[in-house]
Amino acid sequence: MSEHSLDDLSTFVTVAREGNFTRAAAKLGVSPSAVSQTMRNLEERIGLRLLTRTTRSVTRTEAGENLLQEIAPLLDQLQLNLTAIAELG
Repeated sequence: MSEHSLDDLSTFVTVAREGNFTRAAAKLGVSPSAVSQTMRNLEERIGLRLLTRTTRSVTRTEAGENLLQEIAPLLDQLQLNLTAIAELG
């Protein structure tokens, strides 16, 4: 498995939390197709399906739920740390 960027993992967390590619894209400031492509690439690199997509919703697979539980708190803490550091300047 190759190294994954924080942006890809952040995109996954946003989609997993929002349950919708369009809302996630709006929150991230990118197009829904960019979010979809990022998720497709991440799943291909991992070799597991993280999300189940239907025409109306996006749900997490078991692997997606496990990944979300592991990385979401880490990414949240990283964001808090970066915000605190930025406030020092």
